[in-house]
Amino acid sequence: MKRAELLQSLSGTPLFDLAVVGGGATGLGVALDAALRGFSVVLLESHDFAGGTSSRSTKLLHGGVRYLAQGNVALVREALAERATVLRIAPHLAQPLPFVMPSYGWWQTPFYGVGLKLYDLMAGRAGLGRTAFLNRRQTLEALPGVNPQGLHGGVQYWDGQFDDARLALALARTAEAAGALVLNYARVTAVRRLDDAGHPVSELDVSDRFSEALYKVRARCVVNATGVWVDELRAHSSGASAQDAPKRMVSPSQGVHVVVDREFLPGDQALLVPKTRDGRVLFAVPWLGKLVLGTTDTPRQDLPREPDAFAEELDFILSEAGHVLSRPVTKADIRSIWVGLRPLVAPPETSEGGTKVLSREHTIVVDANGLVTVTGGKWTTYRAMAEDVLDRCFASALLPRRPGGLSERHTLLGAPAAEAPATPIYAPPGLHLYGTERQRVLDCPGNDRPLGMGLTEAMVRYAARHEHAHTVEDVLARRWRALFLDARAAAGMAPDVAAILTQEQAADPELDHFLSLCDHYLPAHAAVRT
Repeated sequence: MKRAELLQSLSGTPLFDLAVVGGGATGLGVALDAALRGFSVVLLESHDFAGGTSSRSTKLLHGGVRYLAQGNVALVREALAERATVLRIAPHLAQPLPFVMPSYGWWQTPFYGVGLKLYDLMAGRAGLGRTAFLNRRQTLEALPGVNPQGLHGGVQYWDGQFDDARLALALARTAEAAGALVLNYARVTAVRRLDDAGHPVSELDVSDRFSEALYKVRARCVVNATGVWVDELRAHSSGASAQDAPKRMVSPSQGVHVVVDREFLPGDQALLVPKTRDGRVLFAVPWLGKLVLGTTDTPRQDLPREPDAFAEELDFILSEAGHVLSRPVTKADIRSIWVGLRPLVAPPETSEGGTKVLSREHTIVVDANGLVTVTGGKWTTYRAMAEDVLDRCFASALLPRRPGGLSERHTLLGAPAAEAPATPIYAPPGLHLYGTERQRVLDCPGNDRPLGMGLTEAMVRYAARHEHAHTVEDVLARRWRALFLDARAAAGMAPDVAAILTQEQAADPELDHFLSLCDHYLPAHAAVRT
């Protein structure tokens, strides 16, 4: 459906059952779950689907080994079950991946191995593989490129990895196929609770990014799933004075990820350092033909759309990677840097400590005006979070109760048959990422015209026609992960992508904006524009 038709449907629907504000993992999960239950649903995203935190994860679907160490057994059990669900409903975008913890102390292999064996037991039939103790030779074979000096052995365990932005897009399009109206670049500026002939409804002010047209949308229930920005929408929706504004729900932190070539760790297994010199965790994960190093966990009070990595964060990742890899990683080796803001649940005002002690679990709050806000959590548990949100809507009499559980069995758009062989997520990007939509891509003009990094003209046209892509950033950051894999290469591809988008639509593809954006994904000395 073209954008003009979507906007016509938006303005032509007198009342939706549910309006979801926010097109990240949580909001998309709520929209899909509600649509599958037969509710009329509209989802409104101010930027692009997964344009914020949900496209900037560490690319892991994990049960939470760290949370097991913290004694949060309930969260680990839920995450392990949900991990299995995501792998089942989107096997072209989410798959198992072996991890190895190298041991540089004699005690580390048995110490971490016992905990990971417990991880296996908790996973039960949802487990992806058995934890194995590796000797020195086996560890070097599993992790070619690991630092051999002082290496005793290692522990191998299994978790999942995925393409977060494309999984979000699959959720959006699956919700759309189930009857939801999903619209990106539609900013909600206010929410008011009204009385409609004795029945309370909410009215949303919505602004279209491209035409600047204003719309009023009515819904029986409104869910605020705007991630780190939930407090902003609550303030705009409360109608209260500044001193009576709702207490903040989010205490954000940022995670930095660095991308380098696979030659630093050319194997097909990920590396995990569970405790660096300052107590943090370091990953080295093969992903879409590159190697992702990260992540940090740094408090941040401002909420920029494009946060930059702090110098000390970059130094931390490069320094720690240099200890565990046989070849040092320098800034000259960096292909891309991305930063994600995590919506950690805010602590009570009297609590102390850094973001590592804040809750990774989600929280749901229903304000006096009926606005339902959800924040926290993680990608792995998006579906369970959606079910919890709808349960709260039912309990608060904002929606009539309807049976759920459908999203657990409903495969996402593009999912191949379970027995179909899957190309690994760590392989370079290609047509396999479209799953069963592959032929529709091939039906678009330009299959024989490569643009770089596996992207073709046909893929750009498909993104514009079927995947809600409007700008160069939409295509090269999220429909195709070029910006996240190699920012300089993405900048080189951008003019061709812009030209194709101009042929497909009337909107400005925002080429200049994207070229400037590429600088945020590179070290200062390597900027595309100087």
